[in-house]
Amino acid sequence: MTSPIIKVQQLSKIFSTDDMLTHALQGIELEIQQGEYISISGPSGCGKSTLLSIMGLLDFPTTGKLFFEGTDVSLLSLEQAALIRNKKIGFIFQQFNLIDDLSVYDNVALPLRYAKQAINEKQIVEKVDYCLDVVGMSSKAKRRPTQLSGGQQQCIAIARALVADPSILLVDEPTGNLDSKSSDHIMASLEALNNQGTTLCVVTHDIDYAEMAKRKIYLLDGQILGQTSESY
Repeated sequence: MTSPIIKVQQLSKIFSTDDMLTHALQGIELEIQQGEYISISGPSGCGKSTLLSIMGLLDFPTTGKLFFEGTDVSLLSLEQAALIRNKKIGFIFQQFNLIDDLSVYDNVALPLRYAKQAINEKQIVEKVDYCLDVVGMSSKAKRRPTQLSGGQQQCIAIARALVADPSILLVDEPTGNLDSKSSDHIMASLEALNNQGTTLCVVTHDIDYAEMAKRKIYLLDGQILGQTSESY
């Protein structure tokens, strides 16, 4: 049996201020296997985004262990963790984080142009064209982000997250800034990606969207309250 992409053991996160300790996460145990579609839901402030940030190596736990594809990340330097993050993890956020001065094509190509491993222009063109086609945005390649709707910009953000062939997509409230029609389109696009084999972990406050996942995890006060799954 292959190792899970992400394995979390007794993970806790404490935020400290001058006069208070906040236990954002407490004793989290979680595994994510290749090809899974997981949602993490719960009320505001329950620790959803904190957990996603730690699994994405944007932050580190106070106690506990985090393994990424079998590697104990707690034993790595910040630079080593960043290498894994940049090569293996795709992020999609509520904020699109697109660069307005660049075309859609160049926004999607950015991760490849800054990759440690050299890639030639022909390969970049092929990868960008493929990812734009996957999200139905090929016709917008020469546009600027400011010329697109919110839903279209989020599709471009998904294409950018996919372009480096990550092991997993970590998605944080992808519909938070979108209307209901655009939100439905984005979530359907993510579901289609999973059906094609992409591993997804989606944080959402929307119960209907959380239910689209094949495994649902519910957080409350920094702890896993429960989870449900279906065979697939």
